[in-house]
Amino acid sequence: MPIAPARAAAFDILLRVDQQGSYASELLHSGRLESLSQGDCALTTELVMGVLRWRSRLDEAIAAASSRPLAKLDPEVLTALRLAAYQLQHLTRVPAHAAINDSVELMKRAHKRSAAPFGNAVLRKIAAAKITPPPEPTDWTAALVAREFAHPQWLVERWVAEYGVERARLICRHDLQIPDVAIRVEDPAAEKELNAEGVKLDRGALLASARIVTGGDITRARAFQEGRVFILDEASQLVAALVGTGSRLLDCCAAPGGKTAALAARNPAAEIVAAELHPHRAELLRQRVRAANVQVIQADALELPTSGGFDRVLVDVPCSGTGTLARNPEIKWGLKPEDLSDLHQRQAALLRAALGQLAPGGRALYSTCSLEREENEAVIEEVLRGSSEFALRDCREELERLRSTGELVWSDRDSLLSGKFLRTIPGVQPCDGFFAAMVERRG
Repeated sequence: MPIAPARAAAFDILLRVDQQGSYASELLHSGRLESLSQGDCALTTELVMGVLRWRSRLDEAIAAASSRPLAKLDPEVLTALRLAAYQLQHLTRVPAHAAINDSVELMKRAHKRSAAPFGNAVLRKIAAAKITPPPEPTDWTAALVAREFAHPQWLVERWVAEYGVERARLICRHDLQIPDVAIRVEDPAAEKELNAEGVKLDRGALLASARIVTGGDITRARAFQEGRVFILDEASQLVAALVGTGSRLLDCCAAPGGKTAALAARNPAAEIVAAELHPHRAELLRQRVRAANVQVIQADALELPTSGGFDRVLVDVPCSGTGTLARNPEIKWGLKPEDLSDLHQRQAALLRAALGQLAPGGRALYSTCSLEREENEAVIEEVLRGSSEFALRDCREELERLRSTGELVWSDRDSLLSGKFLRTIPGVQPCDGFFAAMVERRG
């Protein structure tokens, strides 16, 4: 029997995410969907992101209806079951028989024909089960938050310890929602073009220059395809704004280039070097960032072939990404506690190398999109411990500067700070979770 194109595409993407560690957002914007209609593309995205956001709750429903332990199921079978379970439990306009039949056919297509009767029986039990939502707990615990909002308990326990149970609940609830698409527009003409092409925009919540897409498909707009509009979360835009201005700037880990382009726009007369380790990502960076004052180099940020002497350095390091789970929900299922120690070591090394590129009096901005202390405060503490050459500056100073120029429009500036650090928290602010620290080289 023919399988609906959106379900087939979603199944293939979910398998790649599960088996190859691929990022769903990248696959959803790949050539795999070019042959699909706009409606099928939208449904594919809904299915993929919905399954990844709610995976533990879906597995709970499957386990209750299954005669076999989930650990014993082939990945193809479990993926097909999750796909149908999400539709049965969350998409009220999808006929149950269509969701069930297509998932059974997907098992057959994946050469798991013998599992088809089992899968059919499990899904019919799930479809027949009546879900009565329990009353919302009045006394939240890490275990309750983790189960209710489909997050690994070990991760929620960390957030409860660091931010308190109420903020942990807000983070997890935010992670299950479709996040705003924020953009940065390179020139005023582009915004008019977007409006003419049916892309509706609203003002940003944090920054006056940011825009939120409220309608239309930004990725099909000419200005986006020509590199005059960048999709960039408002917290990312705020980090780029905190870097400030200078005559020589370095972006150490620059791809995919949204922050690099923002630095170039704020520093049109500066010399800007953008470094990227991987050749294919460096090439992508060259294609996306077209500012004439940006030089892209393919190099390891630990051993940059530069002479130093930079006024401003952005060190936006690779991280766990736990502040971006609304956009990248697969991260929460693949991350392990021991990964944080490995990331910390790499991040500390990158920051030390970046500080060596600063001119006297120059400033480096260290940032992550992580909520984890090991990747944030602990990196700064380790690198600066016992140092007389470098000093931690207060991010409040730069936030006040942005407020005085009218760029920062978020009224509760204290909520953006944790001591001297910038800290945005998903669900508290309408953006990704970012951390930033400003370090100055003494003159």
